[in-house]
Amino acid sequence: MNEMLPLPTRRDEAWRYSDLGALAPVWPDIAGQREEIVIAEGESATRQLVLEAGEPNVAVETLAIRIEKGGSFALHCLAIDADYGRIAVEVTLAEGAHFELGGAILGTGDQTLEIVTDVRHVEPGGTSNQVVRSVLGETATGSFLGKVGVARDAQKVDASQSVKAMLLDRTATANAKPELEIFADDVKCAHGATVGELDKAALFYMASRGLPPAEARRLMLQAFIADAFVSLEDEAAHDAIEARALAVLEAIT
Repeated sequence: MNEMLPLPTRRDEAWRYSDLGALAPVWPDIAGQREEIVIAEGESATRQLVLEAGEPNVAVETLAIRIEKGGSFALHCLAIDADYGRIAVEVTLAEGAHFELGGAILGTGDQTLEIVTDVRHVEPGGTSNQVVRSVLGETATGSFLGKVGVARDAQKVDASQSVKAMLLDRTATANAKPELEIFADDVKCAHGATVGELDKAALFYMASRGLPPAEARRLMLQAFIADAFVSLEDEAAHDAIEARALAVLEAIT
C-alpha cells in the first residue's frame, strides 16, 4: 500500500498562495492524482478545461502532458466556481514541439483560484506560449505561478508568458510569478506580468458616448479576457468557453 503524500505547506513555492485549509479535507482523496496526456510525434490535440467543484466546494485538476517530436497541444482553461480551485499543468516538450496555454481566472467573494504551470523544454526547437488573464472582485485571490525550464541541450527554444490581472476592488488580491530557468544559450524567452484596475479615462470616454457604465465595464472586461482564448481555433469550442467566462463576469461585476 502506497503511503499518502503529505499535505503541501507554504514552504513549497508551488503552493505558496493556496488555501491549504480548504485543501486539507479533500487531500486524502486527491493526493498524487493526475491525468496523463501523451501527444504522439507530429500529432496535434486541444483541450478545454473548466473547473467543476463538488462538496466541499474545492476543485483540483492536475495534468501531466508529454508532447513528442513535432507535436502540439493547446489547453484553454477557466478557474471559476470554487471556494478553492487549482489547475496544475506539467508539460514536457520534445524536439520541435509546441505547447499553448490560454487561461482565465475569474473570482469574487473569498474565492482562492490558481493556475500553476511547469513547462520543460528538454530538446531543441520547441516553442511554448502562455497567456493568463484574471478578473478579481471583493476579497478573492487569484494566482498564476508559471515556470519555464530550458535544458542545456534545448537550443533554439522560443518561450513566452503573458500574465495580466484586473482588480475590481482594492480588497482583491492578484499574485503573478512567471519564472524562467534557462541552461541553453541560444534561446528566445520572455515573460511579463501586470496588475491593474479598469481604465477610468476609457470608462469616462465610453460614458460620454452614451454607453451605460455597467455596459462599458462589461465590454472592457470582455475584451480583457478575450486574449486568453484568441488562440483557440475551433469556433464552437471558442464560443462555448468564452460564453461560460462571460456568464461568470456578469455575475461578479
